[in-house]
Amino acid sequence: MEQICFELENIEVIYLDKEILKIDRLAVHQFDRIGIVGKNGAGKSTLVKLMAGIVQPTNGKVKRHVESGYFEQLEAPKARDADPALLGKLSVPQNSEQLSGGEQTRMKLAQLFTQYYEALLIDEPTTHLDQDGITFLLEELKYYYGALILISHDRTVLDELVTTIWEVHEGQVRVYSGNYSDYIVQKQLEREQQRQAHEQFMREKIRLEKAAQEKMKKAEKIAQAGSMSKKESKAKANRMFETKSKGTSQKAVQRAAKAIEHRMERLQEVEAVQEDKKIVFRQSKALELHNKFPIMADRLTLQINKRVLLEEVSFQLPLGLKIAIGGPNGCGKSTLLRHIINNGPGLTISPKAKIGYFHQMSYQFTTDETVLQFVKNRSDYDEGLLRSVLYSMQFIGTDLQKNVKLLSGGEAIRLQLCQLFLGDFNILVLDEPTNFLDIHAIGALEQFMDAYEGTIIFVSHDQAFIKKVADVKYLIHNKKLKQE
Repeated sequence: MEQICFELENIEVIYLDKEILKIDRLAVHQFDRIGIVGKNGAGKSTLVKLMAGIVQPTNGKVKRHVESGYFEQLEAPKARDADPALLGKLSVPQNSEQLSGGEQTRMKLAQLFTQYYEALLIDEPTTHLDQDGITFLLEELKYYYGALILISHDRTVLDELVTTIWEVHEGQVRVYSGNYSDYIVQKQLEREQQRQAHEQFMREKIRLEKAAQEKMKKAEKIAQAGSMSKKESKAKANRMFETKSKGTSQKAVQRAAKAIEHRMERLQEVEAVQEDKKIVFRQSKALELHNKFPIMADRLTLQINKRVLLEEVSFQLPLGLKIAIGGPNGCGKSTLLRHIINNGPGLTISPKAKIGYFHQMSYQFTTDETVLQFVKNRSDYDEGLLRSVLYSMQFIGTDLQKNVKLLSGGEAIRLQLCQLFLGDFNILVLDEPTNFLDIHAIGALEQFMDAYEGTIIFVSHDQAFIKKVADVKYLIHNKKLKQE
C-alpha cells in the first residue's frame, strides 16, 4: 500500500475575516502527481504552503509524513548549495549576485534538484524560463520518484507531468482524474450537464406555474358560480346542499393549487451556465494601416554593452497577423521589441503605426480612478464591451469600483492588458504577457488576440499559448531572425 505523504483534515484558513480555504479531507500519496489549478487569489499557493508547513491553518490539522522540497515562485534564491553539474546544465552564471529573472529560476531549480526529497511542492516553476529551461524541468520531473504537487499556468507542462487535477474554487478543492486536457473535457461535460439540468428545471417550473394558475382559475370559476344574486338567495334553503358541494370543490381545487406551489418551492433550482459574451475589437478607419509590411528591417544590428545580439538582420513583419518571436533567454527578444517601440535605427515603421506596449514589470497606477473609469477614460468602446472585457479578465462586481492605486500586481497586469486591447492602437507589442496570469486569464488573452484586428508581435515561452494564437513564428538563433 502506498505511503501517505500529506493529510489535510477539517482545514479552515481565514484571513481578515475572509475564508480562503475550507477542506474536509485531502491526502497525497507516495507517487501522486497532482496539478493545482484555479484563478489568481483562489488559494492555490496557500494550499501548497499548508503542506510545506509555511502557513498554519486557522482550524484543522495538516499531517506531514515525509520531508518535502519547496519551490516558491517569487522568492529570490537562498544561499544554498547546488550541484555544479546542474548549474552548468542550466547555464547559471557563477556570479549569482546579478541574476536575471530566468537565471534566478534556474538557480532555484538547481538547488531543489540537488537533494532528493520524497515529495516536491512546486509553485509556478516556468515563470521566466525559456524553452530549454522548461525542457530541463520536464526531464527532471518526468522520472522523479516521489509525490509531485505542482501549481502551473503552463498547460503543456501540466499535460506532460500530472495525473490528477485539484481545482481550487471559492475555498473548496475538487478532485479530477487525468491531466489538464482530461480536466477540461470533464469541465465541458459538467457545463453541458448543467445546461441540460437548467433547461429541465425551467421546463418543470413553467409547467407547475401553468398548472397552479389553471387550478386557481378553476377555483375562481367555482366561486363565481357559487355566488348568488338576491333572487337566488330566496331559494337558498332549497339549494343548501348544492352550494355546500361547490364550496367543498372550490377548497379542494385551492388545496391542489397550494400543493403545486409547494412542489415549485421544493424544486431544486439549477443556475444557468454563464455564457461568455463574444468580444470583437473593431478598429476605426483612422487607424487602418495599408502597408503590407508595417515593420521592416534592413541589415539591422543590435547589441548591448558591446555584445552583439542580432547581426545584419533583415525582415518584414506582415500586417494583421499574430507574430511570435522565440529563442533562448538572453538572445535579444526583449531588446528587439524595445527597438521596435523606439523606432530605432535600421527599422522602417509605417508612419500611421500607433503601437501599444506590454513589458515585464510591476505596473503601478498613479491616478485616482476606479477600474471601470480607467478603461472608459482611455477607450472609445461602449460601456457594455468594456465591462465584458474586464469580466473576461476577472474584474467582477465590486472589482470594477476598486481604485487602480490599490490593485495587486496580478490585477494591475490584467488591467494593463485590457487597456491595451481597448486602446487607440493598431499594433500591439507584448513581451511575455502570460508570465503572471493564471490559466483562466491566459484563456481570456487568447480570446482578445483572436478578436483583435490589428498586428500583434509577441514573445512567449508558453507553447500551448503560441500554438493557439500565433499565425507566424520567428526564432532568434545564432544572431539571426528566421521564420520557422
